[in-house]
Amino acid sequence: MSTTATMGEMANSAVEFYPKGTRGGGGGGRADGSHAGGDFGVTVMELRELMELRGADAIQKVQDSYGGTDGLCQRLQSSVTDGLSGDPTDLEHRGQAFGQNFIPPKKPKTFLELVWEALQDVTLIILEAAAIISLGLSFYQPPGKETESCGNVSAGAEDEGEADAGWIEGAAILLSVVCVVLVTAFNDWSKEKQFRGLQSRIEQEQKFTVVRKGNVIQIPVADMVVGDLAQVKY
Repeated sequence: MSTTATMGEMANSAVEFYPKGTRGGGGGGRADGSHAGGDFGVTVMELRELMELRGADAIQKVQDSYGGTDGLCQRLQSSVTDGLSGDPTDLEHRGQAFGQNFIPPKKPKTFLELVWEALQDVTLIILEAAAIISLGLSFYQPPGKETESCGNVSAGAEDEGEADAGWIEGAAILLSVVCVVLVTAFNDWSKEKQFRGLQSRIEQEQKFTVVRKGNVIQIPVADMVVGDLAQVKY
């Protein structure tokens, strides 16, 4: 079963969209050149308020404020039966006045940001601290050690060899931490790249049925504009 609904309600309240020059401006009232909506008889803010209503409240709001669905379509310069004309100039004008039916993707994290997030792991922090302490102790020589070791040449040579190799343990821990962090960050970066590619492909392939110039056609969701007659199936 399907029904046809006006896309005058397409200015979804969940999307914080502001047309050019209207961010922070007040809503309500008939639209003119200084209000969002341009040459249309309804503003973006009015459509957002309408989208927040459901059921009988929404029907009553449309009836009281716009004189029913016919009145709302007249304000949006759309036909109740034939929808929009499909003229590219008109569609572009509607997109500029009300915005596009598209949510901009969130800016992806850089590789350095992913590296920093990987470094926040508690286990890695403990290993980093242990490696730094180990390196510090390997290069530390207590005062007076040289004078005490003068009487025992063989023991001093053996201790000196152990001291020279003491830094290896701390360096090995740090190297392990670096490898784990880089591998983790690279895996996260690869997964995010794959996810964005899949999301972009889904958005491009997703289509919606609308009525334009009296014809029922399918268009990408991002190409829908305010005033479109959408065929909603349920």
